[in-house]
Amino acid sequence: MAKKPMKAIQALEEAQKIAFAPFVFQTTVSLRKLGVLDYIFEHSRESNTKLNQLSEALDITEYGLSVLLEVAESMDIVDQDSEGNYDLTKIGYFLNYHKMTEANLNFTQDVCYQGLYHLPEAIATGKPAGLKELGDWPTIYEGLSKLPEQIQQSWFAFDHFYSDEIFGEALPKVFRHQPKTLFDIGGNTGKFAILCAEYNPDVSIKIFDLPGQLSKALGNAKQKGLENRISGQKIDWLSEDPTIPEGADTIWMSQFLDCFSKKEILKILTICKNAMDAETELIIIETFTDRQKFDNARFTLEATSLYFTALANGNSKMYKAVEFIELIGAAGLTLKEEIAVGEFHTMLVCKKK
Repeated sequence: MAKKPMKAIQALEEAQKIAFAPFVFQTTVSLRKLGVLDYIFEHSRESNTKLNQLSEALDITEYGLSVLLEVAESMDIVDQDSEGNYDLTKIGYFLNYHKMTEANLNFTQDVCYQGLYHLPEAIATGKPAGLKELGDWPTIYEGLSKLPEQIQQSWFAFDHFYSDEIFGEALPKVFRHQPKTLFDIGGNTGKFAILCAEYNPDVSIKIFDLPGQLSKALGNAKQKGLENRISGQKIDWLSEDPTIPEGADTIWMSQFLDCFSKKEILKILTICKNAMDAETELIIIETFTDRQKFDNARFTLEATSLYFTALANGNSKMYKAVEFIELIGAAGLTLKEEIAVGEFHTMLVCKKK
């Protein structure tokens, strides 16, 4: 995509924004946590958001508010009128009330912020050098069930925001061939498995995941009274010789393979291919960077790749669809369909060659 020419003074301005980007981010986090953006939005029409009024209402010093709001005004998060009243701009509104932005912001602050400091080391070593800020595990996946509550909450909120929205649209496509046995690879909290069991009373689902996540998923299924139809098998795809049994009509992977390197993805796809027969469908759901309608969606995904680099495992990312299609072929599979699902996702339906 051709870039528009930019004057030197504009380029310099943008460079300073990048140089001080962490300051702007933490300003936004602070304004949200302290309730300042909420208060401004709720009281701006009353002309009741001058600095002294905010200070009194929120029990925050005028000094503290001033340093935050000055940055916020410079970054067009808030406006101040001629009488000194503050109001949220459209940017401020989206930062405080837009669900996707909230999920992204909390994920960045609670899960990624400290770990990203170690990004150069992660790039140099191929290891998730920033993960030590959260715990002592080889990858973040072993530690998900052990993360502090707030961090775990932000991780799952981010993960679920970019997966749950497409489940309803995906289910009719998954069940168009009436599968009786479905393997859910990387079942996470069991949400999709439970939805499948509720959608179709004849299907049995088997979840394959690490012990911590599997325990949580099966516990959630039991709470729904579905323990007779949702079972599980512990698996570590990075172990020497992981296997899954034959017998699935459908194998489902939603935002799972992006947690692995290309070499590891090829290994997983090959293992799945070996467990498939001619009728088995392998369904892959991902948010591919080259399948996004809008630049901001692509940017969000490309930024998320740095989470994988610095914290998750050191060697995976958000991939392009063309990269996955090449890996599908190399694993002995054929891509039968590519279907757009929701705003961000693509479904790849594969069969054994």
